[in-house]
Amino acid sequence: MQNGEIRYSLQPIALVIAETLEAATYAATLVKPTYFKTGSPVASIHASNAKLVEPTRPHNGELKPVLRGDAKAAFASAPVKITETYTHAMNHHNAMEMPATIAVWEADDHLTLYDTVQGVSTAQGTVAAILGLPAEKVRIVNKYLGGGFGSKGAIWAASILTALASKAVGRPLKVAVSREQYFASNGLRDEQKQIISLGATKEGKLLSIVHEKQSATSVTDDYAEANGNILNMLYACPAFETKYRVVRANIITPTFMRAPGEMPGCFAIECALDDLAYKLKIDPLEIRRINHADTDPSNGKPFSSKSLLQCYTRGAELIGWKDRPKTNRATRDGNWLVGWGISTASYPVHSNQGNARARYFLDGTLGVSSAATDLGTGTYTICTQTASETFGVPMDKVKFELGDSSLPTTAISGGSMAAGSTTAAVHAACVALMTKIKKYVVADEKSPLHGANTDDVVLKDEILSLKNDPSKSEKYSEMLQRNKQTNIEANGEGKYGASKEHSMHSFGVHYCKVKVDEALGIVRVEKWVGVHAVGRVLNEKTARSQMIGSTAMGIGNALSEQTEIDLRYARYVNANLGEYHVAVNADTPSDIVIEFIPEEDPHVGGVGAKGMGELGIVGVSAAIANAIFHATGRRLRDLPFSPDKVMA
Repeated sequence: MQNGEIRYSLQPIALVIAETLEAATYAATLVKPTYFKTGSPVASIHASNAKLVEPTRPHNGELKPVLRGDAKAAFASAPVKITETYTHAMNHHNAMEMPATIAVWEADDHLTLYDTVQGVSTAQGTVAAILGLPAEKVRIVNKYLGGGFGSKGAIWAASILTALASKAVGRPLKVAVSREQYFASNGLRDEQKQIISLGATKEGKLLSIVHEKQSATSVTDDYAEANGNILNMLYACPAFETKYRVVRANIITPTFMRAPGEMPGCFAIECALDDLAYKLKIDPLEIRRINHADTDPSNGKPFSSKSLLQCYTRGAELIGWKDRPKTNRATRDGNWLVGWGISTASYPVHSNQGNARARYFLDGTLGVSSAATDLGTGTYTICTQTASETFGVPMDKVKFELGDSSLPTTAISGGSMAAGSTTAAVHAACVALMTKIKKYVVADEKSPLHGANTDDVVLKDEILSLKNDPSKSEKYSEMLQRNKQTNIEANGEGKYGASKEHSMHSFGVHYCKVKVDEALGIVRVEKWVGVHAVGRVLNEKTARSQMIGSTAMGIGNALSEQTEIDLRYARYVNANLGEYHVAVNADTPSDIVIEFIPEEDPHVGGVGAKGMGELGIVGVSAAIANAIFHATGRRLRDLPFSPDKVMA
């Protein structure tokens, strides 16, 4: 709304304000824009007027070409070669809770935004910079988030417009994005094309990987998912090359969507590796073991921990891989062809740090706070557990607070950083608080513990005592009352993924069994097995739930999710949940087995947990593609695998 140029369909050109939703909705229909000049939009990377260009403003430097060895020469001389093209439809996030913002201005230009954001601390800095305010005059609040998947990782136009409009009318204001508007308000997963070449020995050992990614971005930015990152580190290969090219299309700038880069990149490499296995008559599981990387090929560093081989073995047992027929089209169940597929999964540990505050009150309650966000993944739960375990008080005595930028800052809930960085901060704060309490009591001349060594003081059941002489003790509450205090507090900074000497990744494997009705083009996922190694699992119930959710989202990506575009006007024609088909219970198997390999990671920092929120979707579409190929003998390379493609 800074000028009269319209760059994409559903771009906001006016904000209508009214006392009620009904009045605002009706008033918006009365706005009649006049267009003085129109042109032909670029609607897709496949459009006739699409032009590929080199990115000029690489996102975080990740879109620069990567060269390791002479990959093209190694491919040219390789005894076995495969070159294939994979395409990925545009996807939209479609969280159940759509974006909404409430803006409240107070005296001295203090702004509070109650906003659907995945990171209140980062949002505070962004909003302050855009509005030209000191950060301390901006407060962002979000206690619960009904799904984000990356769409709420950045600050988008609606949030800023809400703040500006609220300021203009001098009243609190709420703006809620509709489902249709959501398709053009908070980014999307870019439409993609990947060309991948594998060179290998006759024994299946990779010699070269050459990769190119083409994708759609907006006319104003260069965002694209860095698919090459996972191809560069997943398997041992002496030569690697990737490059990126983008089409400037009439769409909103794409953004992060669950496992950005790793998810689509894994689809390409895992399908291509499967093709290589069949060409060489090697078991698809065995070719992955043959090319297992003991150190990170992209940088030569040892992994902080890696239990992928154990994941392969356990998953194979759970799915019954040894009984899988070796040839395609070998198993039928009535009209259904049956197939089994496999895919490796990996996601990096994004180094970050978190801050937290811990307070121990007179009544024995431990209050812990951090400006984290809970997307429904269980941040409240794991942080409460961490505080209880670290400080040694029952969980019902812990009160954990998050979702407010006035609290100690921590990482965004995205990139699988929240669990590791926030629990690291909570752990550090509780350790600092315990240390402070011990120092306080031994320095108190009226305490029976005065002059003791802090290492000899223990706190249990609200009693401070000497480890070797419990008779020397006093109630924590008595100490506070004597000193006219209601609580003692301490802050902590937790380091997560800070090791410079190690490559840090979570790993896993997906196995699935599918049935395919070729006559009707129907694919049914019958059984799913996911086995993962993620360091310390903080809460197995919430962790398993995350993996089931990731799998369901991946099944939707593989079989149904596709944003349909009218190429004449670059408009979305299925901007609703009736025609944009996310996976529901009927699309997911009742038989989903999720297991975690016990793994200690002494280098990742914090409490030893590695991220898993993205890991569970990486490789899902590839496992399904590989299972369909095993069932039918036909390789599908164009996501999603809708009935028309299955029947073709």
